[in-house]
Amino acid sequence: MLLNSQTQLFQVGSFNFKLNHIVIIGVLVLAFSISFLIRSQPADYGNELMEFDPFFNFRATEYIIENGLSEYFQWHDTKSWYLPEDFDGISGRDVSNTSQTMLHITAAITYQIFGGNSSLYDFTILFPAVIGSLTVIVIFGLVRLFAGTTAGLFASLLFAISLPIILRGIIGWFKSEPLGIFYALLGFYFFFSGIRSENKKIAFSKIILGGIIMTFAMASWGGNQFFVIPVGLFILALPFVRKDHKFLLWSIPLFVGTFLLSAIMFERPGPGFVFGLGGILLIIPTIFLVICIFIQKISKDEHKIRNGLILLFSILIVGAFLVTISEEQDYLPLPSFRYLNALNPFLTTLDPLTDSVAEHATTSIQLSFLFHSILLIFSALGAWFLLSKKIPQSIIFERNDMRVFVLIMGITGVYVSSAFIRLEVFASISLIFLTSIGLSILIKEIFKINLSKKKNYSLKISSITIIFILFTIPLVYPTTSNWINGVDFPPTILNGGTSYPPSNDWLETLEWIKLNTPEDSVVASWWDYGYWISTLAERTTLIDNATLSDWQIKKVAKIFMSTPDEAWNLLTDWDVDYVVVYVAAQRLDGDWNGDSLYVLNGGGDESKKPWFMRIADVELSKYLEPNSSVGTNYFWNETMLGKMIPYNILLHYNEEAQLSYEIFQPGTVPISYLEINYLDDGNYPFKLVHTSPSFTNKNIDRFSAVFVYEVNKNYISINDDLTINQNMSLEN
Repeated sequence: MLLNSQTQLFQVGSFNFKLNHIVIIGVLVLAFSISFLIRSQPADYGNELMEFDPFFNFRATEYIIENGLSEYFQWHDTKSWYLPEDFDGISGRDVSNTSQTMLHITAAITYQIFGGNSSLYDFTILFPAVIGSLTVIVIFGLVRLFAGTTAGLFASLLFAISLPIILRGIIGWFKSEPLGIFYALLGFYFFFSGIRSENKKIAFSKIILGGIIMTFAMASWGGNQFFVIPVGLFILALPFVRKDHKFLLWSIPLFVGTFLLSAIMFERPGPGFVFGLGGILLIIPTIFLVICIFIQKISKDEHKIRNGLILLFSILIVGAFLVTISEEQDYLPLPSFRYLNALNPFLTTLDPLTDSVAEHATTSIQLSFLFHSILLIFSALGAWFLLSKKIPQSIIFERNDMRVFVLIMGITGVYVSSAFIRLEVFASISLIFLTSIGLSILIKEIFKINLSKKKNYSLKISSITIIFILFTIPLVYPTTSNWINGVDFPPTILNGGTSYPPSNDWLETLEWIKLNTPEDSVVASWWDYGYWISTLAERTTLIDNATLSDWQIKKVAKIFMSTPDEAWNLLTDWDVDYVVVYVAAQRLDGDWNGDSLYVLNGGGDESKKPWFMRIADVELSKYLEPNSSVGTNYFWNETMLGKMIPYNILLHYNEEAQLSYEIFQPGTVPISYLEINYLDDGNYPFKLVHTSPSFTNKNIDRFSAVFVYEVNKNYISINDDLTINQNMSLEN
């Protein structure tokens, strides 16, 4: 062991504190501190929740505190997914059935215990950074079970600086991943600690606790279902790598049974998981384990492995056949596309709504290298050590089952992460396991070098220096996006998800809506902003970030792409009172008719319009110029969204050739001028009632602005006006 000092420092009760204990505590405190400091960088821009989902999670947690758990599980949220009474379908949202309930419950309980005098909003901002940083202790304990203390300490330090994990666990990221990963690794710790324990009573308790906590993990983050894959494969391998079959016969069914029985008590993961593909991936391996142990028991020694493998391949073939039949006949409830895509990264979808979500994008090779870089090298070294028969006897790898699980986790983690960017956390955890093991063995071997020779001393120093430099590089390079400053960006609500400078435009607009519109108002916007409106503005929305109803989102997309008169009719049918539009623009030095010129496409609705069109299933050529995202004259002059964006195209400019064109040309950038269409001075279907501050601030060049339009319930369309005139003529 690297930490082998037995020098007693002091005693607390019956426990003797030795030097290695102090070193362990010191490294864990360091890992926690590093993790928390890196995760806290966005707070420099403002103390706000991140992204979109955290606002709903805050609202749900607040509901528990104000109303209690029983009311929470009965809560039907009427401020979201609004439908008029005369529409087919159920208005609102069944919260507990469509949410990660353990996130809300855990946050509510911890706030009541530790919240003190802080506001719930501030508490939920800090919560993910604290929980994510505490996970360094959990992963230390888990990896320590696999490969000893040194590997565990390396794992805690690597977890503290892992960019994919930190990106989905920064301050304000009050979403599922930080707590979900915490619970999942803690559940793994108790499970593996249980199956390693020689005391059956202790093993029994730990295994049950592990199963329950794994359920908490599932109920905190649906993505934890992917942990079922390595667990299922591990159970399949156990009859071949462990000899204490009597222990396995009760311990594994106990864990799986506890896990599934606990899961069925929650609405999510619930029966759909237990009786679906997730449950099957645990139940079938458990049945196999029991049958395989029985077959091996009655088989001759030389045939035990062979007979077990025959059974394994038979079950795999039958299982694959049944899943295929089930997919065709709908016998077995299959998970959503995103889960199936993780199992098979080659699956494709034609659903533009799924494709429009950024976190569903496939990870590029460049991004994957940024995320993992040096970990790829040392994880390969760790895998080689695990597979090698020449592992030093001083380490804990004589436990073949632990070795097998780490290898399975490494392969499956990297595999499932290839589907979505969001799943890179699994690759990171898997690579941390392997890297920490590789590093611990390598460091131990380096420290074994005899220092009696000057040459050996130089070799030891140079080896340690090289390792240190290799791990330092991704912390500082590239300078603009490395493991340290990769999360140095403002909360989303301060820049609308754009790359533009932060501002209070969204916060100011939401506050304006809250104070200046009737409490029963219904607000239409793109789904990105739904949670902000329902939580901060406290107004009812048609669609939001839960994306619960594809047809409802498609309906709203069609409204935005409809003519103003058609959109007005659809909005009034839906009892909508206001429409919110978000635009990002860059002000240019030149001017036109005394006003500035602008370049749009900064990340607001003007940039999202191609997704609006694809989801609305309209003919793209009618709305977009060929092979581009540039709107046609029809889009700008004949659609509700085009008319609500207060700019129109003046010319198309080719910067390289320094030429301008009246009509679109490939390679040109549209230059726009200010044009507000719906002022309160005529018979219009909509009326501009609010613009956020940046819109009128001439001192900033790159800005984003929020516009609130009121639906004019007294509007008389041109067609209606013609009908009235015709009737009057007939009467005369």
